[in-house]
Amino acid sequence: MAAIAAPTRSRLSALTRLRCDIFSTLYNPTGARTGAKYLRARLRGPAMVEYYPQQITFKEIDKKYPELKLINFEEEQRLDDVEQHKSRGKGAPKKAKSKDDSRRLAKKKRKK
Repeated sequence: MAAIAAPTRSRLSALTRLRCDIFSTLYNPTGARTGAKYLRARLRGPAMVEYYPQQITFKEIDKKYPELKLINFEEEQRLDDVEQHKSRGKGAPKKAKSKDDSRRLAKKKRKK
């Protein structure tokens, strides 16, 4: 009985190259990292978009149906609170119209 000889390295390489051609896979004899696993994977974005339902805001409804004259109570409450704060002197400072009006510049001038 004759012993079967082991295939040579060049024959195995040729076989691997042929197998890659047949099955449309990447021939990578050095084993370099290519990221092919992630490129083949299904995209996640569309599934995530379908998972979360579309959120409708009060502003969108009010814009779509202005004839209903809906009142956003949360916004009205916020505006009332801002007005109360301003009346007590606790509101946001007025914006400077020019560089000379800014508090930061006035502070620098005082230090000098």
